[in-house]
Amino acid sequence: MLIFRGFNYPGISTACALTIGNFDGMHRGHQAMLALLSNEARHRGVPSCVMTFEPHPRDYFAALAHKPELAPARIGTLRDKLTELARCGVDQTVVMRFDARLASLPPQAFIDDVLVRGLGAKYVLVGDDFRFGAKRAGDYAMLDAAGAAGGFDVARMNSYEVHGLRVSSSAVREALGQGRMMDAAALLGRPYSISGHVVHGRKLGRDLGFPTLNLRFAHWKPAASGIFAVQVHGLSGQPLPGVANLGIRPSLDPLDVNGGRVLLETHCLDWPAALGLEGAYGKIIRVELLHKLHDELKYEGLGALKAGIARDCLDARAFFASMHGQTHRQTTRDRI
Repeated sequence: MLIFRGFNYPGISTACALTIGNFDGMHRGHQAMLALLSNEARHRGVPSCVMTFEPHPRDYFAALAHKPELAPARIGTLRDKLTELARCGVDQTVVMRFDARLASLPPQAFIDDVLVRGLGAKYVLVGDDFRFGAKRAGDYAMLDAAGAAGGFDVARMNSYEVHGLRVSSSAVREALGQGRMMDAAALLGRPYSISGHVVHGRKLGRDLGFPTLNLRFAHWKPAASGIFAVQVHGLSGQPLPGVANLGIRPSLDPLDVNGGRVLLETHCLDWPAALGLEGAYGKIIRVELLHKLHDELKYEGLGALKAGIARDCLDARAFFASMHGQTHRQTTRDRI
């Protein structure tokens, strides 16, 4: 998949089948939309293209109003979004910086300057609640009329439902915020995961006997937070069970090298001996958050912190043991 920061670059296609959205979480509704987009692109002989935004438009307007509480919790990082878009077969993605210029662009100028002249859209697919342009003044009817006049097709996809529930980023955020990881996985079509490069921390976990793999979560407001039983992919041929803390580490002091940043800190229950203590740094790993154990806790002192991590490891092992038991029972029933 080709990735462009804006559309004024050599190598970008001069025509495309396009969809537009934030695609936070890349849930099953997004996946269904991208499958339809790819099919329409093939019929027209043009590449499929996604236009997405960074930062999220609601992040921009929350900052403008000095009301950070209005910003949505972020489900995934830009890296994870792009990975999932590529996995869905998208040919090119255009990441637009959402700033004052884009926010103030009138709807007709967005159509003319961005969709037609910028991207050469021959087909535009949008969701049922799509709005665009300054003050969200543009809607589907306006886009459809512009397509009829300008020679490009416009289509709208209705909501995608699973067991009667509308699949949306808001529904995924709610499930993650409440620690309902199985519900989140059902909406996403896969376990919720975060990926990135392993970065250095204070080595405090190592000193306590629990070395961790640290990933930075770029947004300050993750949809999920707390302590989780997890599986780590990318360190060996098999997923490794572990326990992870996603959040701001309230038991650490401001001198933490990652102080103030959201981190996903993962301890593998059985540390790969081949890695040693330094072998994971710089590697790209993916951590699946399977089951929430509890919210972040503030411990009084390193002794209490160490004891708390030990309890979390025991609870995570119990979770994985129950998973294996369920798998074994299901396999036995299948054989019968």
